[in-house]
Amino acid sequence: MSEAPPLASSEFARVILDGVEEPPLQGEPNPLWQQLSATGTDLWLDTGDMDQAAGLWNPNFQALTTNNSLLNKEIQKGLYDQWIPVAAAAAKADRPGLSEQDLILEIAFALNARHGLRLVQRFGARVSVELHTDLAHDVSRSVEYGKRYAALCEQFIVKIPLTPSGLVAARLLEEDGIPVNFTLGFSARENYLITAVARPHWVNVFLGRLNAYAADEGLCDGRWVGERTTLASQAAVRELRDRLGVPTRQIAASMRGGEQVETLAGLDVYTMPVAVAQAYLDAAPDSVSDRTSEDYCPVWGEEVATRLEGMEDLWRIAPEFQQVCDQLGALPVSDLSPEVIENTLHQAGCGSVFPRLSEEQTQRLIAEGKAPKRDTWLADIARGYAGLDGLFTLAGLYAFAKDQASLDERIRQQLQN
Repeated sequence: MSEAPPLASSEFARVILDGVEEPPLQGEPNPLWQQLSATGTDLWLDTGDMDQAAGLWNPNFQALTTNNSLLNKEIQKGLYDQWIPVAAAAAKADRPGLSEQDLILEIAFALNARHGLRLVQRFGARVSVELHTDLAHDVSRSVEYGKRYAALCEQFIVKIPLTPSGLVAARLLEEDGIPVNFTLGFSARENYLITAVARPHWVNVFLGRLNAYAADEGLCDGRWVGERTTLASQAAVRELRDRLGVPTRQIAASMRGGEQVETLAGLDVYTMPVAVAQAYLDAAPDSVSDRTSEDYCPVWGEEVATRLEGMEDLWRIAPEFQQVCDQLGALPVSDLSPEVIENTLHQAGCGSVFPRLSEEQTQRLIAEGKAPKRDTWLADIARGYAGLDGLFTLAGLYAFAKDQASLDERIRQQLQN
């Protein structure tokens, strides 16, 4: 794809920015959110729906997160159907000869940016905007699009998924002063790797998916797996933040119930779906306090071997894993590459965070949806070929890619009309 022109001379950028005029909304202070903020937790909403966010927004909230799935929900409402051809014409004016797929990449970027700009104006907040899933293994284009997001709005946070390429791209963006929200983390050890190597502003644990997996697979009642993992990751991130001077902060993502808002109080950041935030308000606890030193322990079934199930790798960081991450993190970015990261981890016996799947295994994981199926992967997990966290990360990326494909098809339809 030909290089984008400078922002000042870009017709495409002008079209993205033109006409974005949302009335600002501050909201009224709420003592329940005030006391939660007092524990040290930053409050974000996990939605791209402006009307739903407006019903909860208040001065204690700092940001909103969007992703491929959330943006797809908004695009499928038809909100931008008339605008897509206008954006396409501008993209082609800037860069004649764009292929169809590159044009769709450009429009998907423009939709993320324009919807994000509307959220920024409406709520006066920072907004996480995500890269197209086709870029997950492409360092240079991830950096290019990340810089273009930043050039459009200083309130944007660029979301990058956990892949070896994502680690390098995030490090490059952060070194260029562009804040990154590193997404699709599912364990303390993954977030140790991300923090040591990429040094982003934020990392995530998708705790709700972990709880749902444990319950659905009959390992326990589903309580505390995600919470235990999130608090272990928080501890690891804080240790690295203090030791290395990195800015990284822990996000609790994929929250599923209002009670988690209380039981994880004091965590660096929450990104709450609207339903979770409302459930917390409805419960209206008398008081909350910092819970980050809690030792939440799932109650396992009698026959469950947690190490062989891959559970312990969610919250335990083995010394050899920590050592190889520290070694990679000490390398200058000029010496980092996706191949160096992946090969170094595998050579140290720590490659299960990036399992090397066959095409048949990949298609099976895609078919399983957002979470791997225990019966499919237990043998590979038990022998250390694949980590449960690594499988969750890949499954999450493929699920986002499915929603991205739906969004891309909507774009394609409007271009053909």
